[in-house]
Amino acid sequence: MLMHQQYLNKLKALAHVVCLVVFVLLISACAQKPSGRYHQQHDSPPITPPLEVKMHDAIPTYEPYANANLRPYTVRGINYRPLETGKGYSAEGIASWYGQKFHGHLTSNGEVYDMYTMSAAHTTLPLPSFARITNLANGNQVVVRINDRGPFHANRLVDLSYAAALKLGMLSTGTAKVKLDVIHIDDAGHMTVGNGPSISPNPNTEVSPATANKTLYIQVAALQDKNKVDQLGNGLTSLYQVPYQSPYENGIYRLRLGPLSDDNAANQLLGELKENGYQGAYKIYLP
Repeated sequence: MLMHQQYLNKLKALAHVVCLVVFVLLISACAQKPSGRYHQQHDSPPITPPLEVKMHDAIPTYEPYANANLRPYTVRGINYRPLETGKGYSAEGIASWYGQKFHGHLTSNGEVYDMYTMSAAHTTLPLPSFARITNLANGNQVVVRINDRGPFHANRLVDLSYAAALKLGMLSTGTAKVKLDVIHIDDAGHMTVGNGPSISPNPNTEVSPATANKTLYIQVAALQDKNKVDQLGNGLTSLYQVPYQSPYENGIYRLRLGPLSDDNAANQLLGELKENGYQGAYKIYLP
């Protein structure tokens, strides 16, 4: 009987030890769980990306800056003072990208971050801003809408969305040396790209009849809304550095890029337009 009681006591002691071990493991697991609003501790690409990530660039437009995003702020003990305007801003530096960890959460501009759209984060540019990003290693370019703050690393210039990094060809490397040129459009429609000259809202290029019997353009769209035509034209001009025209014919504004110097230049531009989603674009020769 005594031996039986001793055996029961040993079982109780063993059970107590097991309970203590389980409790310690649970406490440890809770301590390692990421805190805050993000459900994962480290960033990562999407587990199962869409079959086709849309590669359409952001279309620059006039958007007033949000006053709340012009206030100085502090992150990790470092003070940041946002610029009053992005006009004329051009810089070179290291770009990184952010993805799954932040997908679906709010940006600093109060919008939902979507890693499949062309967006970016910058520490001091006014929000929202538009910028052309050029990967200096391969020449790839993308136009993004800057609607978030970051990256908060001393050697980083800009944080790009997953889609923007994919288009620039920098997903595998994680970072890339880039050039950032702000595309600034004021409320009158005047536009600058980086520290380049101002482009008028509707640049009309005069073509001398002596240069050729016909002039080559690419027609991108035909719309009834003049404001939408000019908005799209300004965005495409900033992206491809080709002027646009919007003649009014039979009740329709026809958006045309050009004039273009030759067929090779036109074919290259047409290919890029179709790649960016403008499937209906075509070459047109005009007197």
